[in-house]
Amino acid sequence: MAKEGRSGHHPLLRGGRRSDKYSHGFSYSQIQSLAAICETFIPPIAPPPNSSPNQSLCSFYSATGSHPPFPQEIAERMVKRYPPEAVFLVKLVLMLLSSKLGTLLICGSVCFDTKWPFIHSFPDMNLNKREKILQKWSSTYSSFIPLRLVFLVLKLMIFYIFFSLTDENSDNPSWEAIGYQVEQTNKTANKQKERPLDKGIIETEKENDATFIKLVKNKGLEIEYGEDGFYNIKCDVVIVGSGCGGGVAAAVLASFGHKVVVVEKGHYFCPDDYSLLEGPSMNELYEKGGILSTIDGKVMILSGSTLGGGSAINWSAAIKTPEDVLENWAVDKKIPMFGTADYRSAMETVCKRIGVSDCTTEGFQNKMLRRGCENLGLTVEAIPQNSSGDHYCGSCCYGCKTGDKKGTDSTWLVDAVENRAVIFTGCKAERFVLDDRKRCRGVIATAESSTITRKLRFKARVTIAAGGSLSTPPLLVSSGLMNPHIGRNLHLHPVLLAWGYFPSVPGDSGTDGKCYEGGIITSLHKVKEPSNNVRAIIEVASMGPASFASLFPWVSGADMKEKMVKYPRIVKLFSLVKDESCGEVRESGKIKYRFNETDKENLKIGLRQALRILVSAGAEEVGTFRNDGQRLKTRGIKDSDLEEFLDTVAAVGGPKSRGENWTIYCSAHQMGSCRMGCNEDEGGVDVNGESWEAKGLFVCDGSVLPTAVGVNPMVTIESTAYCISKKIAQAMDLGNFSD
Repeated sequence: MAKEGRSGHHPLLRGGRRSDKYSHGFSYSQIQSLAAICETFIPPIAPPPNSSPNQSLCSFYSATGSHPPFPQEIAERMVKRYPPEAVFLVKLVLMLLSSKLGTLLICGSVCFDTKWPFIHSFPDMNLNKREKILQKWSSTYSSFIPLRLVFLVLKLMIFYIFFSLTDENSDNPSWEAIGYQVEQTNKTANKQKERPLDKGIIETEKENDATFIKLVKNKGLEIEYGEDGFYNIKCDVVIVGSGCGGGVAAAVLASFGHKVVVVEKGHYFCPDDYSLLEGPSMNELYEKGGILSTIDGKVMILSGSTLGGGSAINWSAAIKTPEDVLENWAVDKKIPMFGTADYRSAMETVCKRIGVSDCTTEGFQNKMLRRGCENLGLTVEAIPQNSSGDHYCGSCCYGCKTGDKKGTDSTWLVDAVENRAVIFTGCKAERFVLDDRKRCRGVIATAESSTITRKLRFKARVTIAAGGSLSTPPLLVSSGLMNPHIGRNLHLHPVLLAWGYFPSVPGDSGTDGKCYEGGIITSLHKVKEPSNNVRAIIEVASMGPASFASLFPWVSGADMKEKMVKYPRIVKLFSLVKDESCGEVRESGKIKYRFNETDKENLKIGLRQALRILVSAGAEEVGTFRNDGQRLKTRGIKDSDLEEFLDTVAAVGGPKSRGENWTIYCSAHQMGSCRMGCNEDEGGVDVNGESWEAKGLFVCDGSVLPTAVGVNPMVTIESTAYCISKKIAQAMDLGNFSD
């Protein structure tokens, strides 16, 4: 991973440059098969008869996914981002497709020809035949489930690379044709010679042994050579993770005068570093570059992996914990903290520190959500933002370039550094150190830099796991903790997506704008039962062109190009449920999740309502993200015809389901995988966040939440972390964790 000098910016967030050498391990014949598939997904075609004759549009329609460097880049990224099992399956299929016999085996009679050589390999077939093969792999008629999975993983990566790969000028040749441009901010962050966290940060990825030791000492920490090959670093508190939980805990504990160390595997970026380019930003700021899913491929998961964690990429929604949730946790789950005035005070403190305010001007997507709801007589609620009211930025999912959004990297961690906390980035925790009495003594970590030749052992009185719901449980399990709730009870707030195309209407200022402009989520609608129980919430989705193309249903190359030309005017709404379903994550990157029927029914009801809202707002065409391209032309449609269409909309299975259409679910919120409990039989940690098995080891992130929250959990996680860390600080002052 290329780096610039110690005070420079990371080049990948500036667009980066491609390597001339590839290490993906794909053979020449496999690359040829991959190129043929790329061309089938993204074929060169003639522009539609009535389309604009401009050069960029003509170039887009004539472009193909098989041209260099796309196949090589796709292979390289698959090896880096996909599990080895998925890469093996893809390589196997590509190898078979490169031969006539293999193509016959997995494609059937479509590879026959009446002329010599009578049987063709996949790359030698004409485009129409190849398209029919991919359509069959995607469809309900594909009885061989591995081919459906190969279709999915290739489609995701091919479209993602095609629409996100940039040249030396940070440009993509398709963007002009599809009406996309990287957001240019009028309001810029205050330029500073020193970044806000510089005086407290050690970016291990840039250091060697000599510079690292010097930096550690300069930050006021004790460091010594351990006889067992470690660097031993002493502190009062070590926190693994810097997001909504870890960032708050660092600030609170440092304010009590304790020497705090934060260990973060991601890197540090400030507003000047952000390019807002989708590909490089996702690669640096998200877990697995934003290409992370459950083992069965059913749920795509977005999770932050940078300094500031999820707060750095959160869509700015800042919603307090709902009253019914607090009552459930305090009374039914018997966790007193959530029923106290202290917790309510913590929410106020959190909202003040992260600058929560109401949006003053909504963007195109939220306007359409609001218009559709109002036309149907439905209630629309405004969503507070952790930014100023005029924060008209649709790219905060790629980091906030204006510096206006208040993630932990620009708030709580700044407070922590002001109180002498030290942050180690590019530093991955491996396990917690437990002594013979099951007392936690710190954490062992590895620096990213190969020129730091020893592992790091942070010795502390108190250790806090705050890596989030996907990373904390595997770390606890690898450290020897046995509580059965660790890694289980994972909630994801699963969502299903709907889309609506809104052509520009001259003279209608209410339809102005593009889907990627303006605050990402500023409005929501709650779908309620007559009893007033919320079954789902409907909000808008932020999707750059690469993410949109990756998830949008592919039914043909021509159809996909037509839809991408309309991309700026396609509104994406999602149905989200407070899930009763739950999953498991006990090993890093191995996420399981199983839906129950109640959640699927609620998702379906929410998805149908989202489609009604889009139609009511004036969409010319609407659809779901189901694999068969389920959609409806709406001009002049009768209510009865709309309802007939909606009757066909369901929460269907994932790519492994047999004999039915399938869809991809998404998740941006992960909670509960190490939940608090009133006793060991009810949770992975106690009501104060402390491990039942290891004294001095606490969990302080979204994994401790007893259930799903039902709304964006950022404020809930930060408020919970505030209460837990205050109790830790008070206990430390009483000498409870002294040797």
